Amino acid sequence: MDRNEFIDAMNKHIKLIRTEYNLPQDKMAVALGISKKTLVEIEKGRISLSWSAAVTAATIFSDSEVLQNCFGGEASDLIRALALDDIDGSYRITHGGRVWWQNVEEKNGFVIQQNMISTHYRILDIENRKYYSSFSLTDTEKKLEEIIKRKEK
Repeated sequence: MDRNEFIDAMNKHIKLIRTEYNLPQDKMAVALGISKKTLVEIEKGRISLSWSAAVTAATIFSDSEVLQNCFGGEASDLIRALALDDIDGSYRITHGGRVWWQNVEEKNGFVIQQNMISTHYRILDIENRKYYSSFSLTDTEKKLEEIIKRKEK
């Protein structure tokens, strides 16, 4: 998944999210920082959310069942992977991928997992703390080797 695919998914689901939260268009538009007219056009498929508006919607409505089913868990992991692809970051402890993740590789107390819906990868340690995320398995494997070498020093 890339940024455009993320935005397209948000465009397709924005009305369902609004309905899930029982929000009228004017209140949803205020929450997203856009005009009601713009929201109406997005819901009709005539225009698209911007990257910022899509991220805003996914963040504000992060506990949406619609979004969690669309992206395979919290959208924040996906957003971070899209925004910071190949950039190291300081990540929180995760739930370990019990629902939306499959283990790809385990090595030296670390695991590479792939999200079954968005297909991005992440590296977790034994405490389920996320070290890295990317859409490239090759880059993720290289990063795992770097992490292991750093830990061995």
